[in-house]
Amino acid sequence: MTGNEQVLDYLTNIPAWYLATCEGDQPHVRPFSFAAEQDGKIWFCTATTKDVYRELEANPKFELSGWHPGHGWIILRGKAGLEDKANAEVRRAGYEHMCGLGETYEGENDPVLTFFSVEEPQAWMCDIDGSWVPIEF
Repeated sequence: MTGNEQVLDYLTNIPAWYLATCEGDQPHVRPFSFAAEQDGKIWFCTATTKDVYRELEANPKFELSGWHPGHGWIILRGKAGLEDKANAEVRRAGYEHMCGLGETYEGENDPVLTFFSVEEPQAWMCDIDGSWVPIEF
């Protein structure tokens, strides 16, 4: 299983994970729940009107963590590639997912709905016993 497959398998089998950004010296954490793969990269989606997007524009570095009971937790860090190159399949899936959460967009091509790639990914699977295993990309 590739690193992307391992990360996507983990993230798509939990209800949410938490993505952290930083604004100045203040960290900000919020739940995310959509992930997809395209062109050998992991993609997430958000809205251009949200603070998280503005924070990633100012500083594209992020880190996320999620926990799957019985499977330890994941840490993924990278840089947000904000050039939205999501294909029709990823865009449709993200749109449907976000609408399912109660968000409203004018369609899958609404310019407010945006997708960003994970650039320079680093990830680890961690366990309560203090052990961790790097995920190779």
